[in-house]
Amino acid sequence: MTQGSRVQVRAGSRSWPETAGRLLLAWVAIAAAVVAWGWLLTTQLEGSVGEVDDDLARAIADERTAGLTDAAEVGATLGITLVGGVTVAVVAVVFALWKRTWLPVLFVGLVEAGLGGIYWLGTTLDERDRPPVKILEKGLVPDHSFPSGHTATAMAVFLCVAFLVWTYTQVSRGWALLLAVVPLACLASRLYQGAHHLTDVVTSVVYAAVWITVAARLVLGRSQMDTHRAEEAPASVSA
Repeated sequence: MTQGSRVQVRAGSRSWPETAGRLLLAWVAIAAAVVAWGWLLTTQLEGSVGEVDDDLARAIADERTAGLTDAAEVGATLGITLVGGVTVAVVAVVFALWKRTWLPVLFVGLVEAGLGGIYWLGTTLDERDRPPVKILEKGLVPDHSFPSGHTATAMAVFLCVAFLVWTYTQVSRGWALLLAVVPLACLASRLYQGAHHLTDVVTSVVYAAVWITVAARLVLGRSQMDTHRAEEAPASVSA
């Protein structure tokens, strides 16, 4: 048995209570890191990193044009909670029905709940004013700049679809680079609209990527183990 196989066996043999415990511990660690980073940005680093963020926001605002404004509205669309959430939910249901397993739905549900919880903690505990420029989207809470919920949602669209395809199909991983356009376009749009600072969107990219990867390894990894066992069963019988 190869080293990779041994890792899969340990992952696949893990009980659901143990899996749930690992997911909870990972989420708490990620959430704590985000809140701590947000505290630093709004206190100790406000006069240094904060000034750089503000200067960048002003520079971007100076480059606004009618065409870019229209493009930014399109780019931010998949970052809308309802749009992004429905997108990944539909993809999860399709895979669940196709492969006759509830793991895709569980995976996406955990991802969305986890990201939503981290966003709520960040905006609640680390109140940060939005960039000192004209904000092109109306109705935004003035001090909910950190972190970027749109960017986290766009990352979910990118990585949830990517992990589901990698787990249940033989498609090459290279195609995922195309899906990376979704979060890149979204974060660029949010910066252009004056909705967030650079550090807000980068933070969301990082915590979303880490949480989604953890959830994929612990939940979808069980599906990979089931396939591995099914493939080894005939060989074991014949031996």
